[in-house]
Amino acid sequence: MSDHTEIQNRITILAVEHRDLDIVIEALILAGHTDELQLQRLKKRKLQLKDHIKLLQMQLIPDVPA
Repeated sequence: MSDHTEIQNRITILAVEHRDLDIVIEALILAGHTDELQLQRLKKRKLQLKDHIKLLQMQLIPDVPA
């Protein structure tokens, strides 16, 4: 498998986890979940996933000489 394919697969896996976290966070909020620490941790993990996805996406963009 090429590096490009591996990176794309990793992005897909992380995007699914990001989407799942979004669903969990929304469900907890709608259910009136009051454990703010847990919500903060979930939101922090979601942000970390987003940052990691962006980093991997940048690796897929070829360098353009100035």
